Amino acid sequence: MLIVCPSCASEYRIAADKVGMEGRSVRCAACRETWFITPADVLAGHEAELSASMDAGSDPVADAAWQEAAASVRQASEAMPSAVRSRARRTLRDGVGRRAVPGFSPSLAFGLTLLAALPLLCLARANVVRAVPQTASLFARIGLPVNLRGIEIRDVVAFSNPAEDDRPAELVVEGDLVGVARSDMPVAPLSVEIRDAGGRAVRTFSVPAPRTILAASETARFRASLTAPPPEGRAVVLRFADAQMTRGEGQVAAADH
Repeated sequence: MLIVCPSCASEYRIAADKVGMEGRSVRCAACRETWFITPADVLAGHEAELSASMDAGSDPVADAAWQEAAASVRQASEAMPSAVRSRARRTLRDGVGRRAVPGFSPSLAFGLTLLAALPLLCLARANVVRAVPQTASLFARIGLPVNLRGIEIRDVVAFSNPAEDDRPAELVVEGDLVGVARSDMPVAPLSVEIRDAGGRAVRTFSVPAPRTILAASETARFRASLTAPPPEGRAVVLRFADAQMTRGEGQVAAADH
């Protein structure tokens, strides 16, 4: 990213990731002036670096991703209260040609910069989440979840077979694993967590992976069973054994008794 000394206008090019998303103070080597690089400046720097690294050639997949990202930005903009949009337009119009605008809210500046950078960030959201895992929840909230694993858990069902004669009761969990990456991806074991009506975990058991590798667009069916499941179980949460629930890879299914 390019930073400019507000005192002597000396320019310096530094890597945006070395500044940090919270911003930092820097000092001019020419005049020794110290100033603060705001989070909005950092986001703008990330936007410029992502833009420079993108391939200039036409890519149908990239074009589709851009349309998806742009649509999300439009929806976010339309959801913004009209008073906030009017204030943002008025502030930008009044600030043309000025170095600093008195009374310009830092939070508003951050929001406007984020809104402008959102299409590029969405287009490269997998790289963004790898660098800053906390952004995964942000992308999920705007309808663009990030799947770094390249495999989705779909169509999960859970049901119980009652005890019969000398056979104990059994909980059965079934579903599909679908490859959503462009290449072959390794398949990790699954973990099934049984929860009671209050959402507390009462039992956890593992499920072997149905296969070791899953190709692009390929589907693999899995089935797991547990003998004598806890009677207070009301729902099951299925996820990859090495995943964290904060990444949104879990699937919840009601236990059908």
